[in-house]
Amino acid sequence: MVAKTVASRTDPQVNERIRRQTEMSLCYYRAHPEEIRQRLRECDEEWDVERALEAVSSGLSLMGFTWGVFRKRWWLIGLAAQGFFLQHALQGWAPPVALIQRLGFRTAPEIEVERRQLLALHGEPSHAETGGRAGEPVGDPAFQPA
Repeated sequence: MVAKTVASRTDPQVNERIRRQTEMSLCYYRAHPEEIRQRLRECDEEWDVERALEAVSSGLSLMGFTWGVFRKRWWLIGLAAQGFFLQHALQGWAPPVALIQRLGFRTAPEIEVERRQLLALHGEPSHAETGGRAGEPVGDPAFQPA
């Protein structure tokens, strides 16, 4: 649900850029199938919009509340960051999400679309076909993040 909300509230030009980049990536890997496994590992490690928002919100909160000890107004940064984070949790979207997507972060379903198409190019069944979960990492377990 959250990914649909993010996509529906994102500037259509940003959504189109993400779609085009995915298409260009798939065209490249059609011509270079020996590099698909590496790209699958990159997709497994890619930060999605949710993770980026969590990191930004936490960083700004920590900075604002720490600096707020010395200057009273700085705590407002942390308060605003957590307010946006709460808005995202309740509504599935917040103004910082648009900025995060403009920086190049994709939603988890957008990453999963590329992963499934790469698996199809590589001749492997996707998670949907094998009954696995969509969020499970693909590739050699030795290369999976801890």
